[in-house]
Amino acid sequence: MEYGLVRHTLVARLAAGIIGRDDVCDAHPELLRAAKNVGRRSGERCPVCNGNDLVEVTYVFGSRLPAGGTCPLTRAELARLERRADPVQCYAVEVCTECRFHHLARRWNAGGRQGRRAGRVTS
Repeated sequence: MEYGLVRHTLVARLAAGIIGRDDVCDAHPELLRAAKNVGRRSGERCPVCNGNDLVEVTYVFGSRLPAGGTCPLTRAELARLERRADPVQCYAVEVCTECRFHHLARRWNAGGRQGRRAGRVTS
């Protein structure tokens, strides 16, 4: 899915008055907490309030991870999660900590690498 196009349409609908600001500026308190504490600044201004730079928060979900997923604190931690033997689903969410705008920026699958099989014979 092209999340950038979805975001552009959403912001255009907001500007046209088709939807209200409360419809797009309703980030969950936990998402705001993650944005403030572990998010990475994107360098892009919020398209709704033009205030703060947007912050990107990454969530990773998969087996043997917490039910609510995990927010990697560093790029190295994200890379480690992406190299897991078990598959994971990763989501990057952009958030404005000022007006509470949020939008899914990217989604990708990672992990699922096959480990070496015990007893496998190589030539």
